[in-house]
Formats: sequence, C-alpha cells, structure tokens
Amino acid sequence: MTAKAKICGLTTPEGVRAAVDGGAAFVGFMFFPKSPRNIAPEAAARLAPPARAKGVKVVAVTVDPADAEVDAIAAGLSPDLIQLHGQESPARVREIAQRSGRSVIKVLHVAEAADVDAARAYEPLVEHLMFETKPAKDADRPGGLGKTFDWTLLAGRRFSRPWLLAGGLDPWNVEAAVAASGAPLVDVSSGVERGPGLKDPALITAFLDAVRRA
Repeated sequence: MTAKAKICGLTTPEGVRAAVDGGAAFVGFMFFPKSPRNIAPEAAARLAPPARAKGVKVVAVTVDPADAEVDAIAAGLSPDLIQLHGQESPARVREIAQRSGRSVIKVLHVAEAADVDAARAYEPLVEHLMFETKPAKDADRPGGLGKTFDWTLLAGRRFSRPWLLAGGLDPWNVEAAVAASGAPLVDVSSGVERGPGLKDPALITAFLDAVRRA
C-alpha cells in the first residue's frame, strides 16, 4: 500500500497549494513560538481553505499546550486534529482531546526500542501516533530539526492506530525510510525547505512524488 504524507509547518499560500495539489493527506500548522514555522491560529485559518476543499486534513501542531492555547487554536483554526509534540502524559492527552473536541496525534520521541514501546499507553486515546527523532538535551524545540533515527526500530511493529514516521525525512531518503520502517504515513517539515521555515513548493512536490513511489 502506498504511504501517505503530511506536510508540516506551512506558512504560505504557495506551500499549502503545493501540498494539496501534490496529494498530501494532511497539512500541518505550527503553534510554538520557538519554531521558525510558528503562525497565529487566525493566519492558519486563512491558509486552510484550499486543503479543506480537497478533503485534506488540517492539523494544529502544539507543544505542551496550556488550556488557553488549546481553546484559541480550536476557535481560531477549527483543526481536524491536534498534534501533541511535547511531553504530554496520557492523562493530559485525554484532557486535550475532550476539551477541544478534536482527535489527537501524539508524538513519541525515539532513540531506542523502549521509546517505541511507550506508544502503548497512548494508543487507546489517539487517532494517530507519530514517531519522531528524540532531540538532543540542549535542543530548543522537540522537532523540525532535520535529524533521522534508526527506522528499523519500527520494522514489523503493529499498532492499533495508524502511525506516522517523522524526523529528517526529505525527497531523497523518504523511499528508503518507508522501506526500512514499513511506515504507512510520513511527515516532513524542514526537509522541504530552502531555509528555516521557508517551504519550497518544488521540494514539496518532489517529496510527495517520492512518497508515491515508496
């Protein structure tokens, strides 16, 4: 089965259009001030209509959000899903899902097999899991850093929810990543940029073409 893709950290109409026209299944907007892809919910809402018109799921990406931030995103963007990219506990994931009325993508940061095992606690609570490279201890943000992990840690693993592979993917390595991990879904952000936070429509198109070949 061909993998599907999420293009994350979008900030411009051109980036959204390239993702939608290229066949992305999800588009993501980042709500985290330390990220070069940070955007306001109202700005994201202005960018989202082309995706919604084609049935592409709109994802709000957050990092340990407070209740007020969850409320602002739900009201300002009305996303299909909220992605939790921080250290949210299973109890907090449940709270956010209930408070927002949205399905959740929970990110697990991976450096070893035990990090993959941690997904079990979240499976009953979420729509999707995501496996992302564990950041260095001195990193100022939990993702979008362009670093890969050992994809074979996911090979042969089975989960009760669909899952995404993330972390350092780009148009040149995504086919190998899918082959090594068996990922049904992939996520990219920095790998389709020409500079921090600057999405390149041509790279988005190339990434989505490579995903279709995977």
